[in-house]
Amino acid sequence: MKKALLAAALMSAGVVAHAQSSVTLYGRLDAGIEYMSGVPSASPLNANGAATQNSSRWKAESGDWGTSLWGMKGVEDIGGGNKVLFQLEGSFNTMTGAGPGGGGLFNRWATIGMSNAQYGTFTLGRMLFISNGVWDFDPFGQSNWSSASLVRGRNWPQSSNNFAYQSPKIAGFDFYGQYALSNATSWNGNGTTPQGREAGAQVTYTTSLFQIRGMYDEIRNPTNGGLWGGPIANGGINTANTSNGVFAASREYSAMFNVFLGQFKIQGAYQAVRSAGATGVLPGQPTTLDHEWGGVTWQATPAAALIAAVYHVNGNNGAGNATIYTVGGSYNLSKRTLLDIQVAGVSNSKTANYGLNANNAGYAPATDNPLQGKGQTGVYAGIQHSF
Repeated sequence: MKKALLAAALMSAGVVAHAQSSVTLYGRLDAGIEYMSGVPSASPLNANGAATQNSSRWKAESGDWGTSLWGMKGVEDIGGGNKVLFQLEGSFNTMTGAGPGGGGLFNRWATIGMSNAQYGTFTLGRMLFISNGVWDFDPFGQSNWSSASLVRGRNWPQSSNNFAYQSPKIAGFDFYGQYALSNATSWNGNGTTPQGREAGAQVTYTTSLFQIRGMYDEIRNPTNGGLWGGPIANGGINTANTSNGVFAASREYSAMFNVFLGQFKIQGAYQAVRSAGATGVLPGQPTTLDHEWGGVTWQATPAAALIAAVYHVNGNNGAGNATIYTVGGSYNLSKRTLLDIQVAGVSNSKTANYGLNANNAGYAPATDNPLQGKGQTGVYAGIQHSF
């Protein structure tokens, strides 16, 4: 009898060891205070509802250094080198406690999939779109004033109905790809669903001295499945992403690099953003963008880092160009908590009105964009804690 019980216990232990699982709760809180000049004044407005004067403001802000978020992820070992995994993640505003609203509770990640060390990882669900792959090559890590600003958020959307594959690393190379369905009766989208078809792929090569990445992605207009987000309304006072031109629906080609030199990391990138089938385009509304940046991070001590970067964009069709100059840094109080600061300024050509924030085009007070041809400066200081 004792032998039978012992055998049963050993068999049970084997099953538990064979199917071990774990769930991790994690998050990040980011908050601080921000000053910005060159902000459009709410009064007076012109006949189109656009601002005619610049102002300045102080603002309690969440997410300038990094999105405030919380989530959970888990993994179950099902044997044979295979694992089932999931991730749920949503953003929120630390200053107000407000969640993602219309984006859903888990607006950033809601995925399930399987992984194998030899064959890679396959996931399904909602996830950050592949264009967020610039994060690893942005000196400011896609902070609020960085690689998304001059493409008006084109580099940091989320994507639903997505299928993604991450390969294992082989001889320094790895591959990542995404394909998101529109879920409409027309493959690319026809206005019956909130998202058009989206897709992308990237190849990365990593060594101890440098890292390079090539990336292609496309976002289709959900209203007609095309590669043009539609004309920007007169005065630019609309806020609908589907009416934000090349910034909303287009193809994007990216080449990026990191160079590791002891305490220094040098980073740079070039992006070509191209639309197709553009209609109703007014003068000053770009259909193509050339976007590049470069910067350096100095890890002065294990706790302190200083960063300097320049971001530039040039649009066709008389849209002009803009440049962001920015410096900043962080100081780690502990492994989980840091203090951060960033000072930035954007310079616009006479036909451009890009701001530090990644806002939709236009001059409405709600956009925070400076008036056409005018500049903008900002300072942010805050604290961030991860758990």
